[in-house]
Amino acid sequence: MKATGIVRRIDDLGRVVIPKEIRRTMRIREGDPLEIYTDKDGGVIFKKYSLMGGLVDFAGQLCETLNRTTGRVTVITDRDSCIAVAGAPKRELMEKQVSSELERLMEGRQIYQHKGGEAPLPLCTGEDKFCLDTVAPILSEGDVLGSVVFVGRPEELEGGEVEYKLAQSIAGFLGRHMEG
Repeated sequence: MKATGIVRRIDDLGRVVIPKEIRRTMRIREGDPLEIYTDKDGGVIFKKYSLMGGLVDFAGQLCETLNRTTGRVTVITDRDSCIAVAGAPKRELMEKQVSSELERLMEGRQIYQHKGGEAPLPLCTGEDKFCLDTVAPILSEGDVLGSVVFVGRPEELEGGEVEYKLAQSIAGFLGRHMEG
């Protein structure tokens, strides 16, 4: 645990304000769920809660299937990080923070496919080895939960109709699965 030096008081209704700098750094937005933990030393820890976090194993199996079907590097993300990877070393991508470009695409709620001549968009913050080829946001009851992404190195972005349809189908499936 890292001390921030910031102290806040609890108000009469039991609320605590999380400072803007921390919300921005940790990408905590209004309405985001936070999970509350306690430690044996009396500490209280708030952690961003990911609805997709419960699907890590299932998402991993889906990624493996998509990778075997297309031969492409496949990633499933929640709103903040990569939760499943196939076709690339997991240590390079697992739990890495998604780029602001991917975050913007998810919020746009549209399927994205890289077009030749466009500048490649990175998958992860501070990482340009893997770039976005095809992105389909995972939507559940109108909320963005994450995305299904085909990625590639900047020189090998070549998404076609197959990747488009597969990403769209898997994202739709995961969104409906989360509603149930």
